[in-house]
Amino acid sequence: MRKLQYLFMTLAALFMASPAFAQATGAASAPASWVPIGAGIGMAIASGLCGLGQGRAAGSAAEAVARNPGARPAIQLFLIFGLAFMESLALFTFVIILMKVK
Repeated sequence: MRKLQYLFMTLAALFMASPAFAQATGAASAPASWVPIGAGIGMAIASGLCGLGQGRAAGSAAEAVARNPGARPAIQLFLIFGLAFMESLALFTFVIILMKVK
């Protein structure tokens, strides 16, 4: 219950603070663009999770082949498909970042 209370207090503080951050301080200051920073953080998260997933998939495939060497072709096929789908996550994120960041 205490954690839920902290969560709602934090969300309330964030919602109340957002109009203050949205106001411009003056005509001379240009608005800061947070898009490149957010894109970098998004690419870092996507690449990190992609690397973790690929490592776990390769380790599990190696363990599966060690347990049952006769199933190597099927395991290898599913491993290649899985790695391709995981890598596509990072590539799609990169393409989206290239379209958004100017």
